[in-house]
Amino acid sequence: MPKGMNPMQQVKALQDKMARMQEELAARTVESSAGGGMVTAVVNGRQELVSIKIERQVVDPEDVEMLQDLVVAAVNDGLRKAQEMAGQEMAKLAGGLKIPGLNVPGLF
Repeated sequence: MPKGMNPMQQVKALQDKMARMQEELAARTVESSAGGGMVTAVVNGRQELVSIKIERQVVDPEDVEMLQDLVVAAVNDGLRKAQEMAGQEMAKLAGGLKIPGLNVPGLF
């Protein structure tokens, strides 16, 4: 923050930066897969599932549980990657400051 700004201006500037960062994160995605690429999940920086792709050969009516496990694994890994991405961006914004509450998963 520029020196000479009053505290309220500094808070407003930080809020503006956070809002811009949240918009940017919503547009960024991470991809994760499970089962050797049989299930692929795409998650955005707001930790929303954007898409999921399931290869035909993994769809077995006799083993639905395996497919469910692969979907859960791919989505959870995608969410973890999205949280890491958001955390890295928040660290840049905070400039190394330890601000309580900024490392909370699902902040966005």
